[in-house]
Amino acid sequence: MIHPSDAELHPTAVRDGRLGPVTCAACGCRLAAHGDAFVHFKGFAGRDARGCRIDCAEAMHDAAGRPIALPV
Repeated sequence: MIHPSDAELHPTAVRDGRLGPVTCAACGCRLAAHGDAFVHFKGFAGRDARGCRIDCAEAMHDAAGRPIALPV
């Protein structure tokens, strides 16, 4: 059975004139909404949900997928 898309689970943004999922500009991972910002799905410290080590894994992102501020 195919489940309908849930807008809260898959937030969308406009890129190149098209509506699509919000993805990280650095690594391409799909991001989850967190208030007015977007975050990577949780993995281990410094890693995304797939286990990839990326600098912005714990950073908040804007709607274009760019990190707003990297954690210290």
